[in-house]
Amino acid sequence: MPDRLGKPKHIVRVCWERLADPSVRGVFNSHLQESFNQIPREVGDIESEWTMFSSSIVDTDIRSCDHKVSGAGRGGNPRTQWWTLEVRDAVKLKKESYRACLAWGTPEAAEAYRQAKQTTALVVLEAKTRVWEEFSEAMEKDYRTASGKFWQTVRCLRRGKQLSANTVYGGGGELLALTGDIVGRWKEYFEDLLNPTDMPSVEEPEAEDSEVDSFIDQAEDTEVVQQLLGGKTPGVYEIRPKYLKSLDVVGLSWLTRLCNIAWRSGTVPLDWATGVVVPLFKKGDQRLCSNYRGITLLSLPGKVYSRVLERRVRLLVEPRIQEEQCGFRPSRGTLDQLYTLHRVLEGSWVFAQPVHMCFVDLEKVFDHVPRGILWAVLWVYGVRGPLLRAVWSLYNRSRSLVRIAS
Repeated sequence: MPDRLGKPKHIVRVCWERLADPSVRGVFNSHLQESFNQIPREVGDIESEWTMFSSSIVDTDIRSCDHKVSGAGRGGNPRTQWWTLEVRDAVKLKKESYRACLAWGTPEAAEAYRQAKQTTALVVLEAKTRVWEEFSEAMEKDYRTASGKFWQTVRCLRRGKQLSANTVYGGGGELLALTGDIVGRWKEYFEDLLNPTDMPSVEEPEAEDSEVDSFIDQAEDTEVVQQLLGGKTPGVYEIRPKYLKSLDVVGLSWLTRLCNIAWRSGTVPLDWATGVVVPLFKKGDQRLCSNYRGITLLSLPGKVYSRVLERRVRLLVEPRIQEEQCGFRPSRGTLDQLYTLHRVLEGSWVFAQPVHMCFVDLEKVFDHVPRGILWAVLWVYGVRGPLLRAVWSLYNRSRSLVRIAS
């Protein structure tokens, strides 16, 4: 481990954007079908089935799409794509002509240096123009096929280079600079934040028959996969939304088989329960961990399974929720609440009646969810049996990793 944090200069990644090409997508599904034909028909345990599925997805994408090296070039400047062999030779010739002009001092040497200087400027201009044209074409393609990557590039160009904090303050206020100390501080901060000591214990819910106990249908998985947003950062296993959205009938049937194994067994792979916490800076001192907001990245196949469960839970819970409850419900956005507040204030002014309002700011409320109480609440709302056990399995072995400095 290095003594100080720093982003890697070169990152080799798979060009998953190429899956937008129908021919590449066809090769991807063809290789995946070969892997699917080799799996045993007898259903195994959830971990072995997940290992076969995830490794096949990743290996198939590597075989179907090319690799790409991204990151900073020489000197840490990421905008040196125009530095080609032609430009390098022209610059080298200009330097040699300059040294010859200083050594000889003749009009011929000066003229040779002047011509070399003009030639170099022209070569550099043509190279930069060509690179920016290629960049523009790539941006247009990303706008059509990978909107997330497009807007990420726009934000980077707009705000310029952002300096990351290579030091943080410890729990006692001391400044930490070594990588081991910084990693330990982030681990300590999120452990205290996400694992409060005054929460009730998590107990496995009792099994009971439920109205919603059927196996997961392939149509459910297909609908959820098609609604995944592209360009999202993957979790602990590098399976991107584009991989799942590119699956054909065979790939989707494999994903459905995996979800049904999790449903029947009441357990999920450990990778599905593992979240990658990425600290995002909000405001203030960058060296204070409390000035960062943690975003947890989860496994995409696990999110598909979770979304299927969420839909089944919503069918049971939605009719029993009071109309005044607006959080996490369809057709009850912020604008609806503003309209309601506007109407209440208008009525107060018209009828000259007082209005009593209470605004509660719950700091880091979603980081302190009493999960042990959730199962009792779901039971009251009619979520029981296999469905309740499936929801519980997502949190039974949950754990988190913290990603800093890429």
